[in-house]
Amino acid sequence: MRLRCAINEPLPTNATFDLVTDPWLPCRRPDGVIEELGILTVLSRAHALAGLSGELPTQTFALTRLLLAVLHSAIDGPRDLDDWQRLWEAETLPVDQIENYLDRYRDRFYLVHPTTPFLQVPDLRTAKGETSELSKLVADVPNGEPFFTTRRADAITLSFAEAARWLVHIHAFDMSGIKSGAVGDPRVKSGRGYPIGVGWSGSLGGVLLEGRTFKETLLLNLVADTPEFRRDPETDRPVWERPQLTAAEEVPGGRTPTGPVDLYVWPSRRVRLVRTGDRVTSVLIANGDKLTPQNMHLYEPHTAWRRSQAQEKKAGASTPVYMPRKHDADRAIWRGLQSLLPAGDRQAGDAADSLAPGVVEWLGVLTYERIVDRDYPVRVRAIGMTYGQQESSVTDVIDDALALRAMLTQRDAGALVGIAVSGVEVAEAAVQAVGNLAGDLAAAAGGDGTGRRSRVMERAYARLDQPYRSWLLTLTPEAVELDLKAEWQRTVLEIVRDEGRELLEDIPPAAWEGRVVRGHVLTAAHAADRFDRAVREALPLAFAQHAGVPA
Repeated sequence: MRLRCAINEPLPTNATFDLVTDPWLPCRRPDGVIEELGILTVLSRAHALAGLSGELPTQTFALTRLLLAVLHSAIDGPRDLDDWQRLWEAETLPVDQIENYLDRYRDRFYLVHPTTPFLQVPDLRTAKGETSELSKLVADVPNGEPFFTTRRADAITLSFAEAARWLVHIHAFDMSGIKSGAVGDPRVKSGRGYPIGVGWSGSLGGVLLEGRTFKETLLLNLVADTPEFRRDPETDRPVWERPQLTAAEEVPGGRTPTGPVDLYVWPSRRVRLVRTGDRVTSVLIANGDKLTPQNMHLYEPHTAWRRSQAQEKKAGASTPVYMPRKHDADRAIWRGLQSLLPAGDRQAGDAADSLAPGVVEWLGVLTYERIVDRDYPVRVRAIGMTYGQQESSVTDVIDDALALRAMLTQRDAGALVGIAVSGVEVAEAAVQAVGNLAGDLAAAAGGDGTGRRSRVMERAYARLDQPYRSWLLTLTPEAVELDLKAEWQRTVLEIVRDEGRELLEDIPPAAWEGRVVRGHVLTAAHAADRFDRAVREALPLAFAQHAGVPA
């Protein structure tokens, strides 16, 4: 049974900032102009907007998931492919349904409210009545690291719109560590809330699909209930349809999520914003509902998954245990393409070694059924946050994107995916060869080439980045596989040849004489010969029509 709010109940006189209508979501128009809009206006104009534009990519991720939770709940679906297709083919989203739904839960969408403030606990307090500076809330002001930001942590105040955005973000991406001990939370010991992990989205390698308009973006991420993916509209409910948050967990010891909508706005923290006039001046943040990531792949569609043998042994599990595949800050999204595509799922015995994100699987179904055109240009966006020791600090925010044709997301697109993955593999082998050349030349001169090797490989990958993304868009069933592979290998050859030439033109004199390394004499000539052989082995099709690399 869903909780319902009376539509026409009088609004408390001290309730303010209605997230349904007041402007707070930063939206990007097709002309690039950013304007702030309320939830209802964004969803009403989604077909005419390009997308959201948060202050951090992680904020965009969290706000998009909030809107998905509203849309899923407002339409009680989509129930099946036909339901989804009607939404896709309509000019706009079903505004009347959305408005009626938001009216039913209006009291839960006020940032300031005496009893039901949005994503907050109205009477949250510590035994000593402390609150914290807003650097605890604003992710671009690292605690204790003020030199990383232009804001002064002790001078921050926020407008209601800013505070609302960071409120959504803190539930999604807050770091772990000791929190304020809230009165009424039985987990508190000696006035402290001990770590329960990062916010739910912080445990993911976030993946969003982006379309040509924000309406298309929302629908591409609006996964229906399928045999492979559990989403029951009757039971999957967002936080504002559940009992009002209190200092304690809703279910002592934690509860199982009801589905993706529940996860999109999972209350990882207990928060109270403190205001002075029309500005938020401080905040209280305590632990919320704990959630562990093991085997959430049936509910969480916005991340890839990896099978964890370590988790299986730890739990004594007789069935596979899957964990979210987090992004690597040092690795561009195209280099991990295989883990993002259903046809790239790797098998280990009877269970897959990895699983593609649910939203990508869903697009594959839509493409296979010809509901979405096979040539549809979808943008796969990778967003995530990396944390430091014990996940108690933020070290990096990841934001990368890769454009590809929707046909690559089909599970039966193994041949095309194989070509795309082989392109990554030959590039990595060729970059490894030029990295080894840098290391060998340094070793031949009597030095340690570790640093130079890393720099050369990083530069080579950077130069390959845009060419690979462009080449990926040329992959079609009509193209000849050998021609596609040869074209890419020639591109890689040109880049690594250039990198190799620079290294060989700047050889230290001592490298010509060489030295004994691991029991063998290593000279510049040996290094060049090894490089030549490695590149020829990595890029055989490039050498069918072209001369070799510098030696």
